[in-house]
Amino acid sequence: MNDNLSSCVPTLRVNDATKSCAFYCEVLGFKKNWEHRFGPGYPLFVSVSRGPATLFLTEHPECSSGALVYFYVKEVNSLAVEFQNKGAVLELGPVNQPWRVREVHLRDPDGNKLRFGQDLDQES
Repeated sequence: MNDNLSSCVPTLRVNDATKSCAFYCEVLGFKKNWEHRFGPGYPLFVSVSRGPATLFLTEHPECSSGALVYFYVKEVNSLAVEFQNKGAVLELGPVNQPWRVREVHLRDPDGNKLRFGQDLDQES
């Protein structure tokens, strides 16, 4: 099968892209790639990434809020400490789940759910 699919970028609805971008960059360690606005007064659209993971943050009203994004990570415990040291409030974890993943759960300022999971079957 010749599959042309190379990546997926979740788009999260946010109320204030500048505030949300600061949360993702300052608290979760993402970096801002770019931002776009069609003109003055138009909604802001921002791209952020950390490693190979990229998210789009948009103020555009046609996107719904309340998304859930799942990130697979190599080491969830240190990531949880990093997030907490920068002011993130964890809703859960780190905790081992029955599906053999150690997880941390939190929300961004707009209520989007973020899950970070370490596959316990891939431990060294």
